[in-house]
Amino acid sequence: MERPRRVPVIVLAGFLGSGKTTLLNYLLRNSGGTRIGAIVNDFGSIEIDAMTVAGQVDSMVPLGDGCLCCAVDTSDMDGVLERLARPSAGMDVIIVEASGLAEPETVIRMILASGSRHSVYGGLVEVVDGAEFETVRVRHPELDRHVRAADLVVLNKSDRVGETELRRLRETLEETAPGIPVVPAEHGRIDPALLFDPVHRPRPPVEQLSFDALLRDEAEDAGGGADEDHTGHLHAAYESVEFTSATALDPRRFLAFLDSRPPGLYRIKGFVDFGAADPVNSYSVHAVGGFLRFAPSRRKTGEAGETGETGEAAPTQLVMIGAGTDGDALRKELAACVADASVPPDPQAMWGVLRYVEDDGTDEYAAHVEDDEHGAAEEAGEPVADGAADGLHYGNGPRVPAEGQDFTFDPGTDY
Repeated sequence: MERPRRVPVIVLAGFLGSGKTTLLNYLLRNSGGTRIGAIVNDFGSIEIDAMTVAGQVDSMVPLGDGCLCCAVDTSDMDGVLERLARPSAGMDVIIVEASGLAEPETVIRMILASGSRHSVYGGLVEVVDGAEFETVRVRHPELDRHVRAADLVVLNKSDRVGETELRRLRETLEETAPGIPVVPAEHGRIDPALLFDPVHRPRPPVEQLSFDALLRDEAEDAGGGADEDHTGHLHAAYESVEFTSATALDPRRFLAFLDSRPPGLYRIKGFVDFGAADPVNSYSVHAVGGFLRFAPSRRKTGEAGETGETGEAAPTQLVMIGAGTDGDALRKELAACVADASVPPDPQAMWGVLRYVEDDGTDEYAAHVEDDEHGAAEEAGEPVADGAADGLHYGNGPRVPAEGQDFTFDPGTDY
């Protein structure tokens, strides 16, 4: 009798802001028909990472409000894995994206101890931020242990370091974890075949399973939890602060907040709406260390996070993760960033944001940027030629003119 196939469960780990969700989304978009089930764990009650992944995955379970190794007891993990891995679900691989503060060894033990008959542990992928690795390593030397536990290390954001530094980082990782393969990556782009055997089939319609639906007939009494002492874990020193606003933020005030954020605030992620300053797009925001990036997304009436009424924007939802931060003070500062609806929008206000929008090379991105540029120019009474957005590259360099200097679009200029 042929032994039934067991679905491999891969753990995707890495410190805050290393690019785990970016890597997961790349795998989902380039699965080639492989059906992927995802368990996404956010450190905080607003599931930003889960919202980013939803809609691209065959089945997704968000596990928010804390660290995976503490927030979910063994029975919960057993139920989730069993239902995602059962033959009727048709999954080819399951990826667990752990919180950036989770202990990967504990997550691995939870999977190995699972009573699921249809799943099997498939390895640990540790994602490392090439631009921030040394800083994080000094602050959290236990990350060396995480790297040594990995089956594959992804040296992400390799485009943000020079060749000499990249070579030195690879040598450091190879010395830290001898024999563990290290794969450089930009924007989380790795060959899916490094993690699982692709299954080529037409993709079925996307379906998202809610956590409640998965566990509704296997509800457990509260208060189980793991028996381990978690005081030594990375998340013991960190806390998350959430901010939500149904009113749009003023782009200049929000940038001033980001520029003056306290040293202990390590990461900010989420979605922000700038209202009339950009009536076409809402933006995801990602800040880690000294790095800041916005990504525009064209609004659609009635999409997740919106009120569903024509013309109404998605609310701003932010999660801030840090150590020794004053949550009430942070929320107060962000509340001061709310735009005054009675004041007409400044057509130049979005230029500060666009400094930190990265060109991903897609036609959709160019359309977002061109809409913004044309809209701002029209409001200011300035003509802009079609195609003026071509050739512009948005990153972390100054893109706005000095005070008092006029800004004119030049298609041939690398801004």
